[in-house]
Amino acid sequence: MQDNTRLTGKVAIVTGAGSRNPGAGATTIGNGRAIAVLMAARGAKVLLLDVDRTALEETARLIAAEGGVCALAEADVSKADDCAAAVAEAVRLWGRVDILVNNVGISGPPGNAEGVDPDAWDYAMQVNVKSVMLMAKYAVPEMRKSGGGAIVNLSSVAGLRAGHPGLLYATTKGAIVQMTRAMAGHHGADNIRVNAVAPGYVYTPMVASRGMTEELRQQRAQSGMLKFEGSAWDVAEAACFLASPAARWITGVTLPVDAGRSAGNAAGASPKPAGALR
Repeated sequence: MQDNTRLTGKVAIVTGAGSRNPGAGATTIGNGRAIAVLMAARGAKVLLLDVDRTALEETARLIAAEGGVCALAEADVSKADDCAAAVAEAVRLWGRVDILVNNVGISGPPGNAEGVDPDAWDYAMQVNVKSVMLMAKYAVPEMRKSGGGAIVNLSSVAGLRAGHPGLLYATTKGAIVQMTRAMAGHHGADNIRVNAVAPGYVYTPMVASRGMTEELRQQRAQSGMLKFEGSAWDVAEAACFLASPAARWITGVTLPVDAGRSAGNAAGASPKPAGALR
């Protein structure tokens, strides 16, 4: 039986494919790097995009060590010219674009509506939201030429529920959820599927850079229904599934990868009244 989770023959572009904060530990990996490595391991040719070439080179090294195929390009995906050039490079190298992963994102300025810095807000909106539109703007026509494709956008559980202290981050991740639905409707007739992944409390270099203590890591892990910590590899598995032929009839969906946190609070067993049948 054919393995429809394979990506053999597909050409993928992954934004934010580098990974920051090497001090987080050798086993800690960012979402973009994990997605790129796993897609290459499953047979895709992957164009790695990031503003940091050094970070890209490490991702490329990991892919090469597993026998995968990739190329890298420095790009600021908040800029239209860089996005157009990136898509053109994938086509030049491999003749097509089948998969786009819009992973790039920043925490942005802290604060609620009263305290947030308006200029920093504008910049973060460009990085987190405008980049999704720009990359799709240039990738969709190439997907259409090939008979279809898959776009996977990275949101967050912060975009699904209240509670995040930063208005900017929660707003941009919520915008990505609705962009995913709207884009799925716009491009479904061209057999272009658009889905999103919403990570929860996964441990990544971005999280580690905030001075995360071991105690706080345990608290975060215990807040989910499954009671153990997730990693970028869990996010990558979801992204690869949504990009694969196995998800051929799935579009417009935001898939939480959060140990059940967005579904509600974990509860103990229901108490049984005295005399109840077992």
